[in-house]
Amino acid sequence: MRADLLTDVVDGLDEALAAVDGFDETLVGGLLRPQPAQAGGLAGIADAVAGSPLAARVAEAAEKTAAGAAGEEHLVALAAARTALLGSVHDALVERVEEAVGRQPAGVSAAAAVGGAEHAVNLHAAARSWLCDLARAGWHGIDHELVGGAAPVVSAMLPDPALRRLATLLDGFAAELAASCPGATLERVPVRRWADLWSRAMLLTLPGAASAPAVAEVTGRLLPLGIDVQEHATAVQAQVHAVFEPAGGGTARLVRASVSAPKPDTVVGAGLWQLLRPHMSLLAAVGEGRAMELDAMPLTAEGDLMWDDARARTGEPAEVFATARVALPAASASATSPLDRHPARIAVPVLLEGYAVEDDGGAVAFQVAGQRVAVDVDRVPAAGPLTPEVVASSGACLALLRWDAGEFLLQPLAVERTVRKKSVAVHAGAWAGGTTDKAGVRAEKAATDAVKVLRERAGRLLRK
Repeated sequence: MRADLLTDVVDGLDEALAAVDGFDETLVGGLLRPQPAQAGGLAGIADAVAGSPLAARVAEAAEKTAAGAAGEEHLVALAAARTALLGSVHDALVERVEEAVGRQPAGVSAAAAVGGAEHAVNLHAAARSWLCDLARAGWHGIDHELVGGAAPVVSAMLPDPALRRLATLLDGFAAELAASCPGATLERVPVRRWADLWSRAMLLTLPGAASAPAVAEVTGRLLPLGIDVQEHATAVQAQVHAVFEPAGGGTARLVRASVSAPKPDTVVGAGLWQLLRPHMSLLAAVGEGRAMELDAMPLTAEGDLMWDDARARTGEPAEVFATARVALPAASASATSPLDRHPARIAVPVLLEGYAVEDDGGAVAFQVAGQRVAVDVDRVPAAGPLTPEVVASSGACLALLRWDAGEFLLQPLAVERTVRKKSVAVHAGAWAGGTTDKAGVRAEKAATDAVKVLRERAGRLLRK
């Protein structure tokens, strides 16, 4: 890997992010009566897209909003401009990553075709109206009455599968805002995050924005690389990154398969696997170090497998680092759908070897070809044997290359280290299918006990 490319300046990146930050700050104070500083942020985002097809609409939207006369169409245009800017940042960073790792460009994903009549016009309009009210009030102006306006919209949307993506986003966004009310007392505002959620939700209220990506059925061999665990107080998701080799030959592809489950906040660490295993046989295969044979498994154009256990069976042993050395370099990436083009989405599997390790009191970094690349050990899940100390003693690392806070970072999925003169692999997802490791067994038992207690309590409540 050409690590020097990861530290070189990307032309236009700072300017694009500055325009996004300027607009995000306008949402803090609200757009009902914009102040001069907010007018500057609005003008900045209009200038940033002046050479694009959005130019005229965004210029008008910025002018109207600065005058305190913004309608829904103007706020939608501003959300689109912000999304387009972050999409350009995503594309520039992905292009740099592909150059650094020597992988073929993924290309451009076409938007899904919109067919039939517009669906649930009234609910989309209601959601858009609530989001516009939020923007006018600003994050410092939110209160429980304003935030509570999302509840009836979410309740009406949730029964409809076509609206569930937007409903879930609105529900989670409203919950975060409600936990921070009243906004006037907030000492710290998650400016970028709330602006991300607001702009994404605004665009999802438009016709066709939530259209499902194209899906094809694929048959072949799936070679797992590792598991990325994403945990929330009330939910957990495991995302398996893998290389898919089509039956009968053809170009191998980088793919993902995800499984999610609700969880009580008392189930943590290795106990998470108990909630996820029943829903995806792939987790057991990863834990055992085996490939999977897929038969007509649905795969989206963006590289996401729509997992169905009935269409998969466990295959032969497949050592992760062998896959990373042989199959990963030739695997092609999938294009990213327009609304998902965001720097936070970047997660590219890479293999690093022959690096030197810097360990400064828990802050780990690798020296790769004379360049320092930070390792985000905070992303290593507690639900496995991989620890910051193990990462710091490694000689080879399979990781997801991410971008955060202005720099590229590595999220380790697995490492190789030398123990008693033997090379030993340690995987973040090693306990996914079960474990005999003492720490893992203790954590699973504690989680089992916690779940039993919760089920007993729930049973008593239901009987009442």
